[in-house]
Amino acid sequence: MHSYNGNGSGARLARGFRALFAVILAVGLGSMASPAEAAPFAYVANSNVPGTVSVVETTTNIVVATVALGSVPSGAAVTPDGKHAYVTNFNDGTVSVIDTGSNTVVATVSGLGGPSGVAVTPDGKHAYVTNAFSNTVSMIATATNTVVAMVPVGSSPGGIAITPDGKLVYVTNGGSPGTVSAIATAINAVVATVPVGSFPGRVAVTPDGKHAYVTVGVSGSPGNVAVIATASNTVLATVPVGTSPFGVAVTPDGKHAYVTNGGSFFDPATVSVIDTATNSVVAVPVPGVYSGVAITPDGKHVYVGNINDIVSVIATASNTVVATVPVGGGSPSVGIVPPPPGVPFLAFGANLVIAFGGAPNQDSFALQTRFILSTAAPVINPPY
Repeated sequence: MHSYNGNGSGARLARGFRALFAVILAVGLGSMASPAEAAPFAYVANSNVPGTVSVVETTTNIVVATVALGSVPSGAAVTPDGKHAYVTNFNDGTVSVIDTGSNTVVATVSGLGGPSGVAVTPDGKHAYVTNAFSNTVSMIATATNTVVAMVPVGSSPGGIAITPDGKLVYVTNGGSPGTVSAIATAINAVVATVPVGSFPGRVAVTPDGKHAYVTVGVSGSPGNVAVIATASNTVLATVPVGTSPFGVAVTPDGKHAYVTNGGSFFDPATVSVIDTATNSVVAVPVPGVYSGVAITPDGKHVYVGNINDIVSVIATASNTVVATVPVGGGSPSVGIVPPPPGVPFLAFGANLVIAFGGAPNQDSFALQTRFILSTAAPVINPPY
């Protein structure tokens, strides 16, 4: 039988166990609090009167909030930190800034000319907005929610997307002739104009920043997607899709592009799924007339807006509709809260070092961690 003095090794052992338990508890809580595990929200612009945004919780596919906005909401984008959503109000010439924590409008940016598309830079410092009436793109400083620059582009700009490095902004010009403007953010000037065909609609950039996918086509007729190489700003391929293509979004792994086809009296509405490696296409039947589209950060679901007051949810594993969410209607744009910043890693290890002091309150511990990085491995999203 062993006995321990309260000031001796028994107390040190007890203190050590308490320290170890505290570290394990802290690590566990940190893992549970990781933003990567939180369900993202989809912000659906409803252009019907009155203009609103429906906030959809993507795990349950339930509308958890409806935010009143201006007239004819048209574009929606969420900041990289997930704290704000920027929504354009086409008829009002304004942009509403929504606090995603409270789902309330906290600012309104005015003085725009038919604002349509909106995209936020990867650093979250600026939002770029297309102005269909003035043939310009406005740059909004998100810190002050004021317009700090105006860039002339082509006729009737609509769609907009920004490369992952934040260096280029791609804008579709829906007027004649149909082109895409490439804006260099360093100088806020157009550095290339790419002919793509009549009536380009929306644009999406691949996660590696190498390609921009642009929907092109006259309403009521079969259309296509122009694939632009961002290095040369030339069209590499033209991919036939369905009738009246409009929205486009690329999966987080860059392997597929989803295109909404509004259809016509003779052709049903569909969603075209483009294999970006081969540019082959699979059509997904989706009842209704579809427009806006966005993909969840994990790449498992595609949210497709419908002018008939619903959003359809497609499972990418099967390319089938797995849910239908009633919303406000119109739905020309869907913005989804992006994932938190992450670092690809292959392996993780940790060592806990405990040091016992000679007097009370002198014990200490250190948690030492190490990562093995790999660009081909999954991503870790550590808590902020």
